[in-house]
Amino acid sequence: MAVQAVYLEADAFLVCLNHALSTEKEEVMGLCIGEGVGNSKKGCGNHSAAVLIFDFYVRTQAMYQMMDQGFVGLIFSCFIEDKNTKTGRILYTCFQSIQAQKSSEYERIEIPIHVVPHETIGKVCLESAVELPKILCQEEQDAYRRIHRLFCYPCEWTGLPHMKGFRVFTKNLCSQMSAISGPLLQWLEDRLEQNKQRVQDLQQEKEQLLEELAALE
Repeated sequence: MAVQAVYLEADAFLVCLNHALSTEKEEVMGLCIGEGVGNSKKGCGNHSAAVLIFDFYVRTQAMYQMMDQGFVGLIFSCFIEDKNTKTGRILYTCFQSIQAQKSSEYERIEIPIHVVPHETIGKVCLESAVELPKILCQEEQDAYRRIHRLFCYPCEWTGLPHMKGFRVFTKNLCSQMSAISGPLLQWLEDRLEQNKQRVQDLQQEKEQLLEELAALE
């Protein structure tokens, strides 16, 4: 039996989107762990049928569902630009795989997905968002070291190969800072300002309530 609907909190959605936007040249994959709540929540969700899903994804999803029927596939389609307005779009869809009635192949069934507003950032989501730039940076460092070892043995790695390798490494790190670290830092700074304003509002509300309580006494 297919999942009736998926509810994804906004901070978790943001982490998934940030991961999807981490690279334009490759597909990335992540695992988001949730909790089943039975069949109490039904209805239409926020999903897009315009996301292209290949047969490979449908078959892969079917393999996951062999382990647990609660697995769902959540695909983000990023880096889409409208040719007329030059405006970027991000589409996402949620689906499961079911056995086709008249063949041994699988077909997809769309699952309604609801992005639930969330005022605060969960600890796990915050840690995941902060950890992503570290992981990407470590991957670039590992790739740079592998190339360095390849060229420096048995001779010294100097000249053009060294300059080209370091240039590619620096370029990739700058791209990551521009696409991931910079927006993440701005987002955290904005969130910090919101939290400060929230604390100030609560403090004023507290003082007002204390004054009203003192007046009653």
